[in-house]
Amino acid sequence: MTIRFDDKVAIVTGAGGGLGREYALALAKRGAKVVVNDLGGSRDGTGHSDAALKVVEEIKAAGGKAMSNGGSVTDYQQMVEMVAKAKETWGGVHILINNAGVLRDKSFAKMEPEDFKFVVDVHLNGSANCTKAVWELMREQAYGRILMTASSTGLFGNFGQANYGAAKLGLAGLTKTLYLEGAKYNIKVNTIAPTAGTRMTEDLFPEEAFKAFSPDKVAPAALYLVSEDAPSNAIVGAGAGVFQAAFVTLTAGKLLTGDELSPEGVAAHWAEITDRTGEIVPASGSEQSISIMKKLQGS
Repeated sequence: MTIRFDDKVAIVTGAGGGLGREYALALAKRGAKVVVNDLGGSRDGTGHSDAALKVVEEIKAAGGKAMSNGGSVTDYQQMVEMVAKAKETWGGVHILINNAGVLRDKSFAKMEPEDFKFVVDVHLNGSANCTKAVWELMREQAYGRILMTASSTGLFGNFGQANYGAAKLGLAGLTKTLYLEGAKYNIKVNTIAPTAGTRMTEDLFPEEAFKAFSPDKVAPAALYLVSEDAPSNAIVGAGAGVFQAAFVTLTAGKLLTGDELSPEGVAAHWAEITDRTGEIVPASGSEQSISIMKKLQGS
């Protein structure tokens, strides 16, 4: 069955280039009306440009419908205004892809607190701002599809990206609560961890790899994760046409009592504590407590 977005309104942040542009073009091609949001700054978050307008022109030239928005995701009121304009023009907002981001890479030893704060503000707080701006509308509509952009850096770490990694794993955590809160309103929330050759990564990839990891090879996962029949609470890795699923798991663990309930006991039983046999993927935080209770009851 072909996945279409006719009668759907989508907002894509950071859509003036790279992955965001690819998502916006792909959504429009499949029938969505798209708000192309981009502050237009450089990858470190400074400056402005007319990047969003160019993408809107591309969409319109291909027969699609789009509008540009130059608001900053760090400004909640600007995001509220963006959503209001989309609703006024097209009747609602059904899809939000939180893609806007910046990089200020340095080892933690050399990183200024301001560089840490700014990157977290754009990625994590910015995504929360956009999501909050559409949340009530999606609840009223009883329909919403939201995609957070995490990263392998957030999931697994990467030297020189403490600020970026902290923000990105924070987004995966935000997804896990919002999918619970949105479930009864038919709001599905997912996380994508893309690897793509964009201006954010152009000095990290050799030229051939840069071509292999083109943004269009990530877009299929993003579009599926905001489609009508999307899953919810998934973490999907995507790059160069390869799609993966990542999970936050919990081992069965080991109950320690008596003299073993000590740091030495934890050390002595470390292999059992970390044994992944029978590990689970909790659907909510309460499942950790439930698994502990089962241990106490001997089951």
